Amino acid sequence: MPHFTSYDGTEIAYRTLGEGPALVCLAGGPARDAAYLGDLGALDLSHRLVIPDSRGTGGTPPAQDPAAYAFTRLAQDVEALREHLGLDRFALLAHDAAAATAQAYAASYGELLTHLVLVTPGSRLQGELPDDAREIFQERAAEPWWPEAMVALHDLESAEDLDEVKTLLLRIAPMAYGRWDEPQQAHAASEAAQLHPVPRAGFWQGVDEPTRLALLERLHEVTCPVLVITGDRDAVSGMHAGKAVAESFPRGRWQPLHEVGHYPWVDEPELFRPVVEEFLAEERA
Repeated sequence: MPHFTSYDGTEIAYRTLGEGPALVCLAGGPARDAAYLGDLGALDLSHRLVIPDSRGTGGTPPAQDPAAYAFTRLAQDVEALREHLGLDRFALLAHDAAAATAQAYAASYGELLTHLVLVTPGSRLQGELPDDAREIFQERAAEPWWPEAMVALHDLESAEDLDEVKTLLLRIAPMAYGRWDEPQQAHAASEAAQLHPVPRAGFWQGVDEPTRLALLERLHEVTCPVLVITGDRDAVSGMHAGKAVAESFPRGRWQPLHEVGHYPWVDEPELFRPVVEEFLAEERA
């Protein structure tokens, strides 16, 4: 697996899939192996996917300084990757929590982006906590997995042992998908082995309020087109968070997908892939 050297000398692993224009893809979690992204619903058929392992995951060692897990610092790793690849400008895709990293990158290096795709993000960076994820979860109460997931959600609030957390996450996993069929079950089963005991809280706590507000203000100056994708069955992030994120950018657009959960490329790859490919094919003004 190739590596690049980041700003503090850390050797960060990454993998590439496919041929074509580069699309750098950031995994969420935080602290989950990027392997869960797979080929993002066969996006590698049209693009060269460049997928780094964030600090403390996959082939990348944990950070010596806990502050390096802050999403603003992780954005510096993205810039080091761009320099390593020799890209003048590039397209960036981020899933889940990594959308905060991607927004921090756009705020500092927006002129280097041709396109930005944010998949099922939360809106904590925007200072908003929409409650529609809870509503989506409640609306699915008739599904057979729901009672066990409800108990596991309650137990997760007090769980401290990582092994216990992994067990509970598998029980609540169906809420993250549009349906609970074989592809979704296989994808969810891989999560336990992909989680790592890095300081996940530092991802947010390493960024103080003045920094967050300044970053949010700079997003209004980002000129590249931005696509925010959400799923109407996503009981993790919900849908409305994506709308708030899209509104942070002058050229942001919000694209809800039907019958899709937190992992659109798993639920509906034939719906997800064309939406992303058509967006990436647009010329940047």
